[in-house]
Amino acid sequence: VQLQASGGGVVQPGGSLRLSCEASGFNLEYYAIGWFRKAPGKEREGVSCISGSGDYTNYAESVKGRFTVSRDNAKKTVYLQMDSLKPEDTAVYFCAKAGNNLATTMPTWYEHWGQETQVTVSS
Repeated sequence: VQLQASGGGVVQPGGSLRLSCEASGFNLEYYAIGWFRKAPGKEREGVSCISGSGDYTNYAESVKGRFTVSRDNAKKTVYLQMDSLKPEDTAVYFCAKAGNNLATTMPTWYEHWGQETQVTVSS
């Protein structure tokens, strides 16, 4: 199982980024994927999640209305569209694979964690 997050970068407040989580080594459509982030000095936070079929999504209150999670199982990729970015969104972002189709933003639900990508929101 491998998960590779990409798409991070430096953006000004109010800007947008789209993160990608590319999966390999397993059949993506059967598993939920979560997005998490960790800022310096803070606990790891669940940002968003999506079920294997894509029919269920959930978001942390801090990102609701600004972030959108989606998936393309044929491309073996899950996306996190981040709009109206704020300085407090600055963190390293991870994607993770659950053990089944059910999605939650609780980190303990997830079995495999991917490589991180850095997001910096600064003027």
